[in-house]
Order: sequence, then C-alpha cells, then structure tokens
Amino acid sequence: MPELPEALQPDAIEEAANKTFTRRVALTTAVYAVVLAITSLGGSNAMKETLLAQQQASDQWAFYQAKVIREHQYRMGGLLVELDALERGATMKPEVRARFEDVRNRFAEEEKRYNAEKKDVEKDARRLEHERDIGKAKDPNFDFAEVLLQIAIVAASVSILSQSRGLFALSTLFAAAGALLCLNGYLLIVTLPF
Repeated sequence: MPELPEALQPDAIEEAANKTFTRRVALTTAVYAVVLAITSLGGSNAMKETLLAQQQASDQWAFYQAKVIREHQYRMGGLLVELDALERGATMKPEVRARFEDVRNRFAEEEKRYNAEKKDVEKDARRLEHERDIGKAKDPNFDFAEVLLQIAIVAASVSILSQSRGLFALSTLFAAAGALLCLNGYLLIVTLPF
C-alpha cells in the first residue's frame, strides 16, 4: 500500500490540530489577561474613589458640626444679651439699650448665616456619601470579576496542557461571567444582592 504524504498522515493532522487549538487558547488567554487588567484597574479606582469620598464626607460633616456649634454660640450669645437687657429693664440708658439691640441683631445675623452655611455643607457631605456608596456598590463587581477571570486563565492554561476542549469551554464561561461583572462594575446596571 502506498504511503500517504506526510501532511496527510494521522499523526501530522492531529499535531496540526493541536497546534491550532493551542494557539487559539493562548490568544484567548491573552484576551482574558487584558480584561483582567482592566478589571483590576477598575477595582483599584473604585476603592480609591470610595475611600476619598468617605474621607471628604467625614471632613464635611466635621465642618458641618463646627457650623452648628457656631450657630448655637451666636444663638446663646443673643439670648444672653436679651436676658441682660430684660434684667436691667427701665434703668438702662437709651444709648446702652440701642447698643444691646445692635449686639443682639449682629448675633441674630451671624446665627442665620451659620444656619444657611451649614445647609450647603450638609448638601456637599450627602453628595460625597452618595459617591462613596456608588464606589461601595462597584467594588464587589470588580472583586468577583477578578476571581472569575483568574480562574478562566488557569482553566485555559490547563486546557492547553491537557488538550481538553471541555476545559477551554469552561474557561470561556468563567471569563464571560468575569467580563460581565467587570462591565457591571463600571456601569452599575445591576446591583449585586451580596
């Protein structure tokens, strides 16, 4: 029986198929690694933004508290001036009474100013808390995506060694789930229940 050309021999065909499979898996694994790098960057940025927003919100709430304290100080100062004026009553000279009224009015103006300013500070603090909460919602998506993509890379690598197409398909499922979680981390389309 005549011998088949080397390119058509079963061993050569199998070896060519294995090389094709190995190349395909290797290229796919490189794509997994790129998605993993993007996921890692997103997770790192989400955590940094969360921590920064928390720190800034804490600063704003401390500033708010300072405004509230000053508001109360001016309110108390005004009340003390008012009580002092009441205690002195009719014995007070008109120019002293006018001075008491002037001080009381300045205290009232400062109290109003601090009241208005604290509302702006509170809005900023709540906005920063909202940014922090968004970061906290994003972070688990990136964490789980990183794990799934790392598992996908390992499964794809093992599929090359074992020449297992089933293991490669499994790695593709892990990578797809990881990529979806990464995308959700950036867009927050779905809130994770855990």
